[in-house]
Amino acid sequence: MSDNSQDTIFALSSGPPPAAIAVVRVSGPGARFDLETMLGRVPAPRRAVLARVRDPQSGEVIDAGLALWFPGPQSETGEDVAELQLHGGRAVVASVLAALGTLEGLRLAEPGEFTRRAFANGRLDLTEVEGLADLIYAETEAQRRQAYRQLRGALKERAETWRGRLVEALALVEARIDFADEADVAGDLIAPARQIAASLRDDIKATLADERRGERLREGFVVAIAGPPNAGKSSLLNRIARREAAIVTPIPGTTRDVIEVHLNLEGLPVTLLDTAGIRDAEDPIEQEGVRRARARAAAADLVLWVVDAAEAELPDNALSDPEGPPVWRIENKIDLLDSDSQQSRVRNAICGTVPISALTGAGLENLIARLAAHVKTELRPAEAAVLTRERHRAALRDALTALDRATTVPATQEEIIAEELRLAARALARLTGRVDVEDVLDVIFRDFCIGK
Repeated sequence: MSDNSQDTIFALSSGPPPAAIAVVRVSGPGARFDLETMLGRVPAPRRAVLARVRDPQSGEVIDAGLALWFPGPQSETGEDVAELQLHGGRAVVASVLAALGTLEGLRLAEPGEFTRRAFANGRLDLTEVEGLADLIYAETEAQRRQAYRQLRGALKERAETWRGRLVEALALVEARIDFADEADVAGDLIAPARQIAASLRDDIKATLADERRGERLREGFVVAIAGPPNAGKSSLLNRIARREAAIVTPIPGTTRDVIEVHLNLEGLPVTLLDTAGIRDAEDPIEQEGVRRARARAAAADLVLWVVDAAEAELPDNALSDPEGPPVWRIENKIDLLDSDSQQSRVRNAICGTVPISALTGAGLENLIARLAAHVKTELRPAEAAVLTRERHRAALRDALTALDRATTVPATQEEIIAEELRLAARALARLTGRVDVEDVLDVIFRDFCIGK
């Protein structure tokens, strides 16, 4: 991404045409001149006016719409910003963008460049930028709520509170170092400083001990469908997804790779994984499929172990691992059993064992209800989580390490305590983007669309 902040940039900031309205945004030092060139005047700040937009080369009217002028720094990007709200036809949008492109010093914005300028000019901190990105890509109501809380500064406020307490502790230690001989400086300033650091350490430790709920909500609750070949795993995936997402055949080993389907389950994000049948295979391609199936199931949040209920001996769960995710036993193909056996299976089903027929749909409503209840239990508390990315955790872990050292070194080593508190403060500053974030900026902004 270009880092020339003196450029004036423009882009379509609304959805692709055709649409009822198209919003074209211009930001940078030349925005006022460009607006005056296109309209013949500049509206009063922050007041929408009806205006004719003209081609600066021919003078021809392209369209009539609303124009707004936001002088910096009180604008979305912190720079001078002009906005045109036009009719959203393809020809209108193409003509306006082409006309803007003829103006000297004006160029098309790169993905995320408006937001990056807002960050550079202090209008957003890095956690708010990430919240905006998550809001754009939110697929469920729960993800939307979490992203909006981040955009409104949930983590930023927590980080600023932590940083204020660190500054307080550091001030005490530095007063002890710099003014030890002054009569009006208390003799023991290290103990209260370490008490503040210890309290802050415990607070950060509690924040980190949230079982990654924020990331799980942002990324989606992962449910792996596993089991022996021909148990009906792909049929179950298709039933839950309500579409033919996976190929279903009577041939064992049809599924070789992992198939992913993203669902909105009662407002919560769920990713279903259809995996290869787990067995001792001789074919090297199938062996790789089985290896991947085991790996993805082990990393999932829940495993549905599907077996053929009509078999005389039901295979045991081959993924049993005390350290792994919980496993539910799904007894499929109960439609092949006689009615008495079906009723017995349904009647005697316990939590974690669910009889179904992926062919007829019998028992599917019960399975989905159980699944939704389980996901709600796991993810609902995540809506109050403040950590939503691994980057957040890495910064807090660094701060925690520094605070641990600050509270355990001998109290006589004031300089070391002060340095550890500075390192902790620097780690918190990385969290909000105050320092040392250039290496992550391109990664964050590359997923933004043009116009944001």
